[in-house]
Amino acid sequence: MSPTTERRWTPTHGAPYRPVPYRPERMSAAESLARAAELRERMDQRRTVRQFAPDPVPEQVVRDAIACASTAPSGAHQQPWTFVLVKDPDVRRSIRQAAEREEQVSYDGRLGEEWLAALRPLGTDAVKPHLTDAPALIVVFQQRYWLGADGTKHKHYYVDESVGIAVGMLLSALHLSGLAALVHTPSPMRFLSQVLGRPENEKAFAVIPVGYPADDCEVPDLVRKSLDQVMVEV
Repeated sequence: MSPTTERRWTPTHGAPYRPVPYRPERMSAAESLARAAELRERMDQRRTVRQFAPDPVPEQVVRDAIACASTAPSGAHQQPWTFVLVKDPDVRRSIRQAAEREEQVSYDGRLGEEWLAALRPLGTDAVKPHLTDAPALIVVFQQRYWLGADGTKHKHYYVDESVGIAVGMLLSALHLSGLAALVHTPSPMRFLSQVLGRPENEKAFAVIPVGYPADDCEVPDLVRKSLDQVMVEV
């Protein structure tokens, strides 16, 4: 089904339950094992990147990754997210300037010593070149509520959880498509709504620079927890 012929989503608030058949083809155990092993290996190669090459990335790859993220489960299927793809260099520069002002205050003491100590092994500071070096930014907003046709406010449910899952799927899609990314969460983030002209029902959740790693890119020497450290079987 092409994008021009697919059904368009409209609010289902208060609509009756209308189920449809779901009969996906079952994958063989052998194929499932092979795919799971490959996915585990590829995802283990994912790293957060702060040094980006200025080279442009295929825009459709980014659009498809956002489309993948938008398939995430959400509370009452209300899909409370907006992904703003920022390519304009001037807008990215404005975002960087505002973010660095907030970050400087944070690193000068707002974060507190315990948080600063946790960040120290990562080598981060208030300077955020990735916001202008990366050829694109995806700014993710969470929608706290939606407006009906008559202007009535309707609450969204499990917004933090829903948007968090969508961001995780976005990072996975970008990585599996050959792109690098970073989750940047300057605090506070109100400036993002102002710079990007977002409506009052939206609240910034994260800024995700997207691109290719720079030729001289370096990342912290980190070790992930093993499976037995993160999983409990009962």
